[in-house]
Amino acid sequence: MRNILLLFAKLNPTTRYVQGMNEVLAPIYYVFSTDTDEENAVSAEADSFGCFVRLLSDSVDQFCQELDNHSSVGIHSTLSRLHEMLKANDEELWWHLEFHSKVNPQFYAFRWITLLLTQEFPFNTVLRIWDSLLSCPSGVQDMLLRVCCAMLLCIKRRLLEGDFAANLYLLQHYPQVDIEHLLQVARDINPDSSTFRLSL
Repeated sequence: MRNILLLFAKLNPTTRYVQGMNEVLAPIYYVFSTDTDEENAVSAEADSFGCFVRLLSDSVDQFCQELDNHSSVGIHSTLSRLHEMLKANDEELWWHLEFHSKVNPQFYAFRWITLLLTQEFPFNTVLRIWDSLLSCPSGVQDMLLRVCCAMLLCIKRRLLEGDFAANLYLLQHYPQVDIEHLLQVARDINPDSSTFRLSL
């Protein structure tokens, strides 16, 4: 993994290595290195590098500090899209987080998005989520935002009961949920539609 990250940093001098990239690489390397076909496992490093570069091509802008403030592709723009997606899909919950408990998406979703949820769930669950991210026809970032929005919708009741401190803790220590239900909620979300409502 160190070799992969070092090579990536040398080939991408503008971005270089940013803390957290190792978390994104880990599931990729694990899958290749544990392949039961020994011939495939031998190529784990090269295959992991290729997939890591391809995956980051969709999300590397999240790691680029120069794009943070006044860009349509940096992390702040992505957080804004999540914010608008939540508003479109559940205005009650959006209002509560925005005006009542005042929990800004930067406080919790920054890590969710930049690390592709690798720190929010057990490893096997992360692999299941990544199956959905990588197989989404509209791209990893689109499905990632849907999953993040679904994570909020799936704990709506607890969030509506919470104040700033309770909600911040809850979102930074995401509870165990039925992952198949969460992914179904994510698939049902229309990124630019206000017609979706979660049945609780």
